Amino acid sequence: MELILVRHTRPLVAENVCYGATDLELAATFGDEAARVIEALPAVDRLVTSPLGRCRRLAERIGSALALAPVIDARLREMDFGAWEGVPWDDIPRAELDAWAADFLHARPHGGESVHMLYERARSAVADYRRTGLSHIVVTHAGVIKAVRAQDRHPNAWKSNVAFGGTVRLPFV
Repeated sequence: MELILVRHTRPLVAENVCYGATDLELAATFGDEAARVIEALPAVDRLVTSPLGRCRRLAERIGSALALAPVIDARLREMDFGAWEGVPWDDIPRAELDAWAADFLHARPHGGESVHMLYERARSAVADYRRTGLSHIVVTHAGVIKAVRAQDRHPNAWKSNVAFGGTVRLPFV
């Protein structure tokens, strides 16, 4: 049994813009990116997805290819960056970024969620999936993937990066 985490494909948003809970459209490259994702995926027992459109659309394509109905799990949504949503990272006040860096897990200078809140949501979801004993494809976001990797004690999990349409495979232990 394994857990396959899939990051959504490229969203239609300018580079270097903070987004998390914002529901973004997908880039024009979606079809090609989705085909590459599907080609690399094995058959599994269950398909779950974040409720955000950029994940749901990819999960629907994967579901069609693998004959699985995607199940929406709100715990898989990206972190809510509050007042930072849609703001270029360079325009976020330095003092707020410094406050976040000083207490990365718990600070909420943007008024949204803390990293710890995201971690707990992801932990809860993955624990439920593991209890089933079934293999899962989970279509989600970079922040959730980092949180799951942190749970599995992956070195530098919070600094790791998964490309748009990238996958991370984790055994269920």
